[in-house]
Amino acid sequence: MKVSKSSAAQGPRLARRILASAVACHAMAAAVPAIAAETWPSKPIKVIVPYTPGGSTDTVSRIVFEKVAERLRQPIVIENKPGGNSTLGTSIAARAKPDGYTFLSVLAAYSANPSLYSHLQYKPSDLTPVSLMADLPLFLFSSKSVPATTVAQLVDYGHKNPGKLNFGSSGTGSSAHLVGTRFGMVSKMEMTHIPYNGSAPILTDLMSGNVSMVFDPLLVPMPQAKAGKINVLAVASARRWPGEPNIPTMEEAGFPGFVMSSWAGLVAPAGTPQPVIERMSKEIAEAVRSPDVQKKLENLGFIGVGSTPAEFRKLIERDSARYAEIIKAAKISLD
Repeated sequence: MKVSKSSAAQGPRLARRILASAVACHAMAAAVPAIAAETWPSKPIKVIVPYTPGGSTDTVSRIVFEKVAERLRQPIVIENKPGGNSTLGTSIAARAKPDGYTFLSVLAAYSANPSLYSHLQYKPSDLTPVSLMADLPLFLFSSKSVPATTVAQLVDYGHKNPGKLNFGSSGTGSSAHLVGTRFGMVSKMEMTHIPYNGSAPILTDLMSGNVSMVFDPLLVPMPQAKAGKINVLAVASARRWPGEPNIPTMEEAGFPGFVMSSWAGLVAPAGTPQPVIERMSKEIAEAVRSPDVQKKLENLGFIGVGSTPAEFRKLIERDSARYAEIIKAAKISLD
């Protein structure tokens, strides 16, 4: 088949036009995130809290995002969607439009839920990490009915009285439940788990002797420990709590590697523009480092962090693997 000179000449020109068009389309696509970052936020932002109003996640979110809203000069609306151990609100966020105007506040239970439920209405990949907002150290409190003022004495008593000790938690699958379960495993103590609905009823039974111990944030039990009504033995964090420097860490108490705190963080629907995620991460970091926010968080037992998305992803992956191991070994399920 013959090809005319005009047709032959058109070939290279057509190829150049196609290439130019492709380059232009690529440039336009690349420009979209930049435009989103420059104009974001242009309207109010919604942060879903998958717990009831007044709880620790809700309170921390309101403290942090009040400051972030000031910095962004846009309202940030907290929307409570409790239910299903936080899975209801999480599934709503996972289905939200990834336009940078919907986020989700989560606790450490977010890392455990994929192992606690065989069927979830979302996949972990449906959401992407933004920032670890704050760390929440868990302290080991024990009842006065247990003759122990140190972790070593508690373990010794547990070994000599198998099955006599129990531990409370704020619910099956909670951080306190999983940390307490791990403590029983590594200390080789036989203990019974007693789930409660929150910290207040645990404290009542801890003081009466119906509960032997609990891993809990300091806010509710610490005043009773200071009053001599319960004992505080250790904190399960990498470092001692600044406000209570005389309380040893679990590692110092003889359990190397026993660092298991709860935390509060922020995630976004997968596909949210990366520049928006980076911007929100930086704004959270600035907010939690401000003296007034730091003070408010410390009063609740939290330590402001403000991590990068990559750092938060690494924490979620680490805790997911750790919790999965505990849940499998203890045969814990919420199905």
